[in-house]
Amino acid sequence: MSDVARLTGVSTATVSRVINRPDDVSPALRERVLAEIDAVGYVPHGAARTLASQRSSTVGAIIPTLSNAIFATGLQAFEQRLDESGYTLLIAISEYDPDHALRHARSLLSRGVDGLMLIGQSQREEMFELIRAKDLPYVTTWTYNPDGPHPSVGFDNKLAAYRLTRYLLEIGHRDIAMIAGRSVQNERAQNRIAGVREALADWGVELPPGRLVERAYEIAEGRDAMRMLMAAPARPTAVVCGNDVLAMGALFEAQAMGLNVPTDVSIGGFDDLPLVAHLSPPLTTMAVPSELMGRKAAEYLLARFAGAAVPDNTELEVGLIVRETTAPPKATPSERLGRPEL
Repeated sequence: MSDVARLTGVSTATVSRVINRPDDVSPALRERVLAEIDAVGYVPHGAARTLASQRSSTVGAIIPTLSNAIFATGLQAFEQRLDESGYTLLIAISEYDPDHALRHARSLLSRGVDGLMLIGQSQREEMFELIRAKDLPYVTTWTYNPDGPHPSVGFDNKLAAYRLTRYLLEIGHRDIAMIAGRSVQNERAQNRIAGVREALADWGVELPPGRLVERAYEIAEGRDAMRMLMAAPARPTAVVCGNDVLAMGALFEAQAMGLNVPTDVSIGGFDDLPLVAHLSPPLTTMAVPSELMGRKAAEYLLARFAGAAVPDNTELEVGLIVRETTAPPKATPSERLGRPEL
């Protein structure tokens, strides 16, 4: 650091600011110092920096999976915003297992991360006790719970599922089924199921046990669930899916069975993955602002690191995107015969 300071004609404190707080230095000076750092091959000693500052400039993120593009998109935005402020991201995968998530949290905390980002609040209580004991800034995402004890940047899963189901009801569907994600220890899936049930109940419609199928978030699982639903004596006219991956599986299986979507059955998804607008037909879905959520979560943690006042809960809007996999149900012969002349 002394060599870089001497060669660029600045103080070692300025070099330190360029490394640790680059936003506090003018762009021209920052570029000059960084060029000299590259020229002399200076690499800060991570352990020494942590001991001196009590900060590691790293943030941990525990996510269920990277196989779902919607998580990857949000995580990339989260990492980019942290990188802009000089922080490095460490990622751990829980595979939807709270025990794995707790183990990863212990490992990340042992490495001295300055904060944590979690997907959802269905975590072991031991994790939150560990975080509180360390007085560690953290934020939960993909959920919004202003009445809960945990900071959140996300959306109301129940309301979003309610809106999708209400849309199907408004265009005439009453025989509605759901292919949900596995709800055990997953409050996002639980709330989406609750939203579907509540919308149906408001219209005097039930969701019988045989019309609710829970599956892992995989295309093959969506296909299997759709096959089972459509094998029933009374087929649903519409199927709400817990995410777009399940919805794609449902769509592919319906087409393989010779069904026309949406004439024979309407299908709705959840997430608005980039691919689903290009399916044939394009998928009706709820659009989740994953990139904005990632950036807002990073900004929450950065504000906490700086000691700035910041709201503990931020709600984001989820929009209904109506495409071509949904339409009013086709009338049965008896309904057509009984329909009055207009």
